[in-house]
Amino acid sequence: MALAALSLTAMRATPIDGLLERIDKGASRKFKIELRRGADDYFRLSQRGNRVCVEGNTWVNIATGINWYLKYYAGIHLSWNQMQAHLPAQLPRVGKPERHDTRLRLRYDFNYCTFSYSMAFWDWPRWQREIDWMALHGVNMPLAIVGTEVAWRNMLLRLGYSREEIGRFIAGPAFLAWWHMNNLEGWGGPLPETWYKRQETLQRNILRCMRELDMHPVLPGYAGMLPHDAPARLGVDAVAGASWNGYQRPATLSASDKRFDEIADMYYQELTRLYGRADYYSMDPFHESANSARVDYAGTGRRLLAAMKRANPKATWVIQGWTENPRPQMLDALPAGDLLILDLFSECRPMWGIPSIWQRKQGYGKHAWLFCMLENFGANVGLHGRMDQLLHNFYLTRGNTLAAHLRGIGFTMEGSENNPIMFELMSELPWRADPVDRDAWVRGYVRARYGRDNDDVQTAWALLARSIYNCPAGNNQQGPHESIFDARPGLDVFQVKSWSKMKNYYDPHATLVAARLMVGAADRFAGNDNFEYDLVDIVRQALDDQARIQYRRVVADYKSFSREAFRRDSRRFLSMILLQDRLLGTRTEFRLGHWTQAARALGTTPDEKRLYEWNARVQITTWGNRRCADRGGLRDYAHKEWQGLLRDFYYMRWKTFFQAMERQLAAGSEADYAVLGGSVGSANTSAELATARTAPSLAIDWYALEDPWTLATNTYTAQPEGDPIEVARDVMNFLSAD
Repeated sequence: MALAALSLTAMRATPIDGLLERIDKGASRKFKIELRRGADDYFRLSQRGNRVCVEGNTWVNIATGINWYLKYYAGIHLSWNQMQAHLPAQLPRVGKPERHDTRLRLRYDFNYCTFSYSMAFWDWPRWQREIDWMALHGVNMPLAIVGTEVAWRNMLLRLGYSREEIGRFIAGPAFLAWWHMNNLEGWGGPLPETWYKRQETLQRNILRCMRELDMHPVLPGYAGMLPHDAPARLGVDAVAGASWNGYQRPATLSASDKRFDEIADMYYQELTRLYGRADYYSMDPFHESANSARVDYAGTGRRLLAAMKRANPKATWVIQGWTENPRPQMLDALPAGDLLILDLFSECRPMWGIPSIWQRKQGYGKHAWLFCMLENFGANVGLHGRMDQLLHNFYLTRGNTLAAHLRGIGFTMEGSENNPIMFELMSELPWRADPVDRDAWVRGYVRARYGRDNDDVQTAWALLARSIYNCPAGNNQQGPHESIFDARPGLDVFQVKSWSKMKNYYDPHATLVAARLMVGAADRFAGNDNFEYDLVDIVRQALDDQARIQYRRVVADYKSFSREAFRRDSRRFLSMILLQDRLLGTRTEFRLGHWTQAARALGTTPDEKRLYEWNARVQITTWGNRRCADRGGLRDYAHKEWQGLLRDFYYMRWKTFFQAMERQLAAGSEADYAVLGGSVGSANTSAELATARTAPSLAIDWYALEDPWTLATNTYTAQPEGDPIEVARDVMNFLSAD
């Protein structure tokens, strides 16, 4: 009898029950869940006795309704920093039934880069939390590339490659994304056998959970990639791509080669055997490659589509709208309904037809597409958003003939776990019938995030929404306003990474005032995880912004030959780095240890642990060897303002630089008779003399200084240290003393 009852209970369990129990034990008993299958995407909230009823046509839409209820009725905000909550014994009642519908039926998630910049070392519990986050935010179409290197390995073995050769082709865990995108071979590898076994199991769990929730995972399709030696090794017509930022690119098999269908079918066979068939396959041929008159873009598109259709006749090809892709010839050649285009950077550089630097005046023609928010590049840490531009561009799609084939939205960030306000806003847009009023929405967001109101906190967020979270149209920078701490030092430093396109667009006084307001209210929110996360993030930004001002003082001191002022101001700048390190150390999310420990935890031997940690360290610093870091411009692309990295890496660089500057100043104060022309009575001033003796730039071999840190082994913990409110207050006192 007991077994029968248990069986019936198990039969009644739904994916939503499991999600609710992970939020709070016993939460599933407080809701009544009603799944009503149908063509219309919706969720509905109502009251059924003592329980809140959430109804929808898919499990994902029901989860979206639960999240809506938690935010706007219960004052509970679930985000990356906190995916659990204590629900009250009696949930707040839904007085009047509330229903939300959307015609934007596809809600996509992830960039290939996200899988390396954020997820390289995730285990199953972390992935389960992410899938819960996706469901709560309406995502029903996530990219799912974990473990597909197993299919590649199996295919290459069938083609006659040895395991050693495959190891030189497939990249390491922190660089797999760019291998997937045909940008590089082998860097960060070779992967041990344990990696393949682990990732295969992990991907099966991921896909099972996604499919149970009515999601449609997007698996990587076959776009012709092969090892660069494929022409000689396999006797095929394949073109080795030009180097990508110093890396050897794989070869691309010509779609007209007699073996193309054979190899493509082999890939899909291995992928399907491991993970089943997909409704969507992602392929990005010619990613970040120059146009070539030799390439038959139309013919290639048709062959790639045909191979995909042999794997699943009902599948749709997902392709990124990015720089030159997808080529117009390919768009013209492929039938409507078989292609879905991700307009990757819609909030800033839309390609779907409205004016931008990437405007396609005819949009995507007959093909379906998604309006996507990229938000950040390199998973850099920093407050950033384009609120007004996002809303403006999104609402321009309404009634626009160029947007006739718009099918949904997408999150296409290079890194997750940052700026939750922007992802919350984007996730709600499909479900709101009326255009969002930015200021009113932000007020509601703050109440939901902290569970109650506060005038000072609301003022702080209103200020942030008008300034740093409102990067204007025409500013094409790649995500957050970069921290000066993270830059390689120099006499005229502004941006950190090579392609940031960063411009000043807000007054740094805004973040300083917002930080003061948050600190002033902090005691009333002590123990509130969301508040303390935001407090650290906002105070961190304020300190960054003031550090830029301090840096300019240091440079001015140096150029004016003010040795005492230089000594004072450079020491203050270095103190700011260490203070930032201390502040960020109060939160696990901002500690280097949460990244390196996760990497090491995946290793089953000391050698594996060292390999994974080296991957983790290299990616966020040099991004490669000397050629790729310096000549290729990749160094610091994925820079992170994290505790431990500030203290041991960025501080090291700036201290070395300031010491060199101080030596030059000291040398410039002493007579150099060679410079003086042998005359003791020369009329040169000390400043002129310093200029004569000072090299145009301080010749420091930065890579030689940086590389040893990447080779070190773990000394970092993920465990937070210190009280975030107390340390945030110390930061503001420090800044007030300036």
